[in-house]
Amino acid sequence: MRKTFRIKKPADFQIVFNKHRSVANKYFIVYQLEKSEQKHFRLGISVSKKVGKAHDRVWVKRRIRQSILELKPQLPSEIDILVIARPAVAKQSQKFIKEQIVHVLKLANILKVEEE
Repeated sequence: MRKTFRIKKPADFQIVFNKHRSVANKYFIVYQLEKSEQKHFRLGISVSKKVGKAHDRVWVKRRIRQSILELKPQLPSEIDILVIARPAVAKQSQKFIKEQIVHVLKLANILKVEEE
């Protein structure tokens, strides 16, 4: 995922936290902020030390980033999304993490649901 798609600055994180709508499940908390002037969505990821050591946290971040990348066509362009991983996500498989990301994004009405 390109760096233009990421939220990196603490000030940007704080804006989303202060003016947010949030939804959660057992594994993730998702904060969202509508931004009408944006050309594409931006993603911020936070994984606390409760999840594990540094290599465990990086592993979780990579899995979250990959899941969002696979869902990119179904995400709206004018939104900032923060994904916060809860400790229960440690040691889970990529498939399971993606399923939980899809679940929480559907709860937040961010993910466009494909009709069958």
